[in-house]
Amino acid sequence: MTQAQHFPDEQERERVEKALQKSEARFRLVVEAAPNAMVMIDPDGKIEMVNAQAERVFGYGRDELLGHPVEMLVPERFRHQHPGLRKAFFADPQSRPMGAGRELYGLRKDGTEFPVEIGLNPIETDEGTMVLSAIVDISTRKRLEDRFKRLVEFAPNAMVMINATGRIEMVNAQAERVFGYARSELLGQSIEMLVPERFREHHPGLRGTFFSDPKSRPMGVGRDLYGLRKDGTEFPVEIGLNPIETEEGTMVLSAIVDISDRKQKEAHIQSALREKDVLLGEIHHRVKNNLQIVHSLLDLQSGIILDSVALDMLQDSKNRIRSMALIHQTLYQSRDFSGVDFGTFLDSLLPHLVGSYSANPSIITMNTNADEVQLPINAAIPCGLIVNELISNAIKHAFPNGKPGEISVDLRRTGEIDDLGEWIVLSVTDNGVGMSEEINLEESETLGLQLVSLLTDQLHGTMEIQRNSPTRFTIKFPVPNRSG
Repeated sequence: MTQAQHFPDEQERERVEKALQKSEARFRLVVEAAPNAMVMIDPDGKIEMVNAQAERVFGYGRDELLGHPVEMLVPERFRHQHPGLRKAFFADPQSRPMGAGRELYGLRKDGTEFPVEIGLNPIETDEGTMVLSAIVDISTRKRLEDRFKRLVEFAPNAMVMINATGRIEMVNAQAERVFGYARSELLGQSIEMLVPERFREHHPGLRGTFFSDPKSRPMGVGRDLYGLRKDGTEFPVEIGLNPIETEEGTMVLSAIVDISDRKQKEAHIQSALREKDVLLGEIHHRVKNNLQIVHSLLDLQSGIILDSVALDMLQDSKNRIRSMALIHQTLYQSRDFSGVDFGTFLDSLLPHLVGSYSANPSIITMNTNADEVQLPINAAIPCGLIVNELISNAIKHAFPNGKPGEISVDLRRTGEIDDLGEWIVLSVTDNGVGMSEEINLEESETLGLQLVSLLTDQLHGTMEIQRNSPTRFTIKFPVPNRSG
């Protein structure tokens, strides 16, 4: 074989060598520029290559690492296991994470340990198979995870974290106390073990709905939720759901509050409120009955009195008593003891007043226009008496000699609200003969008009009078807020 025949083979060899050198140089550049610490070792554990990030992470210079056993980067308590694990890898070299399911630690030059994640990748070289390890310092992540676990562990509520299949991944001490299980009895089990049997059928579907659109929210809004203890007893709960992103995917952290005490207190409050309603109803019923008895006694008394002035005075007194009795009757019938529906009260009062004073009730037309106003009893009674006096006065004096007429009662909410409450306007209007300029409410000799002035003051209100065309009394007063 001539030299000329060898020449192409040498050229090919040189080309291949250059390509290999170029490929190796590129490989080294990639390893050197990698963001993670990269350490390559041979089957004996001798370090063959490191990058700059490995120097920074472990605190060694490159010359202090090359040629030395990789065990120098392994904490002493793990070193005895390492050769066997390395041998197992080289027996079946595949790219995979190292120590799946175990916590791994690296050892710095200064002797400090730090948590790591390691990815193993077999590399074929001229010297045989080696393993290139990508090492990530996860100290920051571990600190955050540990902080998260501490927060969960010491949370005042029971905390249970599950994955998308419903398997329990984490619980805290309060969850153990609330449900009566030890932690070891819960981890890895289905969350349905904590759900009463009658709700289990629908629980996986509800869980799937949450994981399809994971958002922080309360669970089961508008429904009563229950947990199931180890001893088989059920208890009412409130549950807050919070999606948590983990390396294993999205999970849900449930904050569970045992609301047994609150439910018991609510039941006691409801029972007390029912008892209070019964008591208030009985009180208003008895007050109304007592006032009706007084009304009946006055009625009997008027049967033996012949003096017309005295009879008029008795009639006025009877109407005042009836007005107060109607307030209590309206409260009793509505069963809402926080306030009197004043429109309902007026509808009952006005026909009675016309019938008691007018010889021909049909000639006087009564108009009522009332907004939906609930007056507390301490405002309803004086307001009712004011209406009683003004209507009685109009019926007796505005339409002499049987003249027909019209009386209107208006009750309006002004929308004005201040520290005293919401302001209400009551007006009583008639189209009768008008009111003399000589009449002064402050100095009036009639009890009725004196009462109107006194009761307006009691309501902390103001009064305006339009004496003619038409005659109108306008009283503006505040109604305290119910919450106040």
